[in-house]
Amino acid sequence: MSIGKSTTTDYGGLLREQLREPALAAEYLAASIDPDHPELFLLALRNVADASGGLGAMSKATELNRQSLYRMLSDDGNPRLSSLVGILKALGLELAIRPQDPAA
Repeated sequence: MSIGKSTTTDYGGLLREQLREPALAAEYLAASIDPDHPELFLLALRNVADASGGLGAMSKATELNRQSLYRMLSDDGNPRLSSLVGILKALGLELAIRPQDPAA
């Protein structure tokens, strides 16, 4: 019995396609914020940057060194607020602060 190719979904490709939409990228980033695991936000930000042309394009848009961007967005990264704001601006996003949910 011959088994044909199965239809699979390229999750990475689908994610990149969806993250090109600023509203979905904003929701994705907001959902990734976990004070106990800041590396999750950095991974999500890398995914959004990749979907928006990659870190090379991000480097040009933010005028930040590509190697610095890789370091900032690594699991151990700790970007400065000005760098984070620059990255978000280049992605068509902005940083917002809201009151903490009292139930949390």
